[in-house]
Amino acid sequence: MNRLLQALAGAIFWLFLCIASGQTLPAAVNTDPARAVVTLPDPANPALPSLILVGDSTVRNGKDDGQGQGPAGQWGWGRPIEEYFDTRRINVVNRAVGGLSSRTYLTSGHWQRTLALVKPGDVVILQFGHNDASPVNDERRARGTLRGVGDESETIDNLLTGQRETVYTYGWYLRRFIAEIRARGASAIVCSPVPFKRWDADGKVGRARADYGGWAAQVARQEKAGFIDLNEAAATRYDALGRDAVMQLFPQVTPEETVHTNLAGARLNAEVVVAGIGALGVPVLVGALNDRGRAIAPLEDARPVVEGSAAAQRPANGLPTIFLVGDSTVKSGGKDGMVGWGERIAPYFDAGKVNVVNHAIGGRSSRTFLTEGRWAKVLEQLRPGDAVLIQFGHNDGGRIGDPAMKGRASGPGTGPETVTDRKSDGSAEEVHTFGWYMARYVADARARGATVVLLSPVPHRDRWQQERDFAGFAAWGKEVAQQGGALFADLTLVVTAGYRSIGAAAVDGFFADARTHTNDAGAAFNARCVVAALQGLPGRPFERWLRQGK
Repeated sequence: MNRLLQALAGAIFWLFLCIASGQTLPAAVNTDPARAVVTLPDPANPALPSLILVGDSTVRNGKDDGQGQGPAGQWGWGRPIEEYFDTRRINVVNRAVGGLSSRTYLTSGHWQRTLALVKPGDVVILQFGHNDASPVNDERRARGTLRGVGDESETIDNLLTGQRETVYTYGWYLRRFIAEIRARGASAIVCSPVPFKRWDADGKVGRARADYGGWAAQVARQEKAGFIDLNEAAATRYDALGRDAVMQLFPQVTPEETVHTNLAGARLNAEVVVAGIGALGVPVLVGALNDRGRAIAPLEDARPVVEGSAAAQRPANGLPTIFLVGDSTVKSGGKDGMVGWGERIAPYFDAGKVNVVNHAIGGRSSRTFLTEGRWAKVLEQLRPGDAVLIQFGHNDGGRIGDPAMKGRASGPGTGPETVTDRKSDGSAEEVHTFGWYMARYVADARARGATVVLLSPVPHRDRWQQERDFAGFAAWGKEVAQQGGALFADLTLVVTAGYRSIGAAAVDGFFADARTHTNDAGAAFNARCVVAALQGLPGRPFERWLRQGK
């Protein structure tokens, strides 16, 4: 008995020494992921740029092997995302650790070890949130962060480590990561956490807009970092698939599991992240996508569609009217600080000579503006001598039939070919090319005696410096205009030239979101560019309506 007591006392003393000295405990004793031994990959080829993933088990689960259950086990999206990149051009390095929060990824030392691998030109994606909601101080994990994105802090005596620690907000930790990534000459992208397998009273998958998803977006906006709303986009896809199909994206052996997907679910989330990368347009990442990655439509095509049933009406004053037709870059209505150029162009025209009526509406493409009957309402108001400015393209990309595209994608090109889009309600739609829809607008409006101007889309915030944005849509619009007797203005290049004249710092101040929608100042700038583009048209047909001195 004495020997047993001595052995027990010795074991307890050894355990105390391990904890006090910070040594790693055996797996049977140490259940705290922050102090577990984890082997993480290094970049395979240090000469290449790296995409480094940092997060929790929804990015890298356990040993990243499905827990020995193959595709049916638990997987993070960081494993299948490598399938969408050409690893001869980029390293995909999954440094996420299951069980950690933004706080414990830092305090465990994993962040310091990961940061040491980051070099100029790399990109780091950060996705935390699920474990940040845990208790701030307990004897099990002590991994929670303070709620929100402020600078609040709380000093605790950590019940798990026995150490005094200052705990900050979720947003504070993300901001620290972003700052230290940039100090290494790399870029940071913030990703909202994957959605839970939970449904609300309306049968929709729950969103995290009010907490970690919304806070992640807020930090990205504050820091002008890239943002991928994985939570919203994946939930949208879940809703489109339906509950039964979503259940198949999670491990069947643990039906109570609501967070961790199987390999099929991880692959869906990986596709959403790739779509977000495409939307952000980061050159080093987009340039390293393989054929499979390039086939995924950018996430911007999954933006919410603005509701709107009432069509704008031309004033009953007998004056000619300029009708504006387009998407949210032409009219956003101030939602979330977003303003379209069509909402700031009227002051450039003499109200005693011409009306300006904005029929644009957020979320529409050349296809849906026609199929929803909105074009028919414009035609009802058209009179000989009117003019129509038409700008589409932002919502026309993507794969026809993909639920995330919300039935908006049109076919590429200008030809007569069609693709059948079979809907979930059993109906089918023959979808035409972008050029077919634009040609329809031109023919209809010219038959009413109106002048038609096709405009290429305003450029993205992140594309105008690197490459010619919307090259395909501009070429198709120009071809349609030439063949149909309309006018064409390359608004993309006109705005790009304007952006270059004032510089990137000023341009960054023109946007209300990461890359697409302008704020009031940006809308005013783009409106001036539209007027400049109109003044450059052959014959200057809009000159007679412009106000002097504008």
